[in-house]
Amino acid sequence: MSFSSWRGTVGLVRPTYRPGGMEELIKMLPDGVGVIPLFAEIERGTQDEFKEAINRYRVNVAKLAEIGVDVINPSGAPPFMVLGYEGEAALIKEWERDYKVPVFTSGTTHVDALRALQAQRFVGFSYFGGSINEIYAQYFRDAGLDPLDMVGLDVPFQKVQEYSSQLIYSWIREHMRKHPTAQAIYMLGPAWRTLDIVEPLERDCRVPVVHAIPSQCWDIQRHLGLRQPVPGFGRLLAEMVE
Repeated sequence: MSFSSWRGTVGLVRPTYRPGGMEELIKMLPDGVGVIPLFAEIERGTQDEFKEAINRYRVNVAKLAEIGVDVINPSGAPPFMVLGYEGEAALIKEWERDYKVPVFTSGTTHVDALRALQAQRFVGFSYFGGSINEIYAQYFRDAGLDPLDMVGLDVPFQKVQEYSSQLIYSWIREHMRKHPTAQAIYMLGPAWRTLDIVEPLERDCRVPVVHAIPSQCWDIQRHLGLRQPVPGFGRLLAEMVE
């Protein structure tokens, strides 16, 4: 299929039908970039559901390749992080071999963003409670990074977006005070409505923030060979850090 997007078309596989994150991403992307979304239909946000969802991601990746997008971004870090860093890499390699289209996940984006910012040591924040946060931390360790902590805000998966950005800001600031050697803040997931606190956190904590939506925009541009800085959402995207 031929598309009129003169700077390229990205195929997204979104984890949920939750609105917000995709709209924010599209507003950030440069003019001329097309977005075609499909959905993995995750509802509960549990570890077993993340594993089950990989087959739905696979079907959607195949469909996006069939219709002819330039690059495919199966988004949502947890479903791929629970595979482990090496397991995810093997799956990406398999999909690129089978479908002949470049593929990158939220996890690979976040690793690349931290490396581009030269942030070896960081504190991670998620909206998941319990032991799954250790799985996320191990993913980054296996990538050669040093998560000083992976802190989870234990909230119902379907209510994440209802928590105010001011509450999230205070929660992150509280934990960052415990880690004076951290070189970055990492915020896993696009469900929380927190774009407005990225720059305040960078100023007040004096470290860059890797947030799901700006880093996704940054990596889509990289994969399409573009370099259009977008101010207002943190250093990574404002400077298009390489």
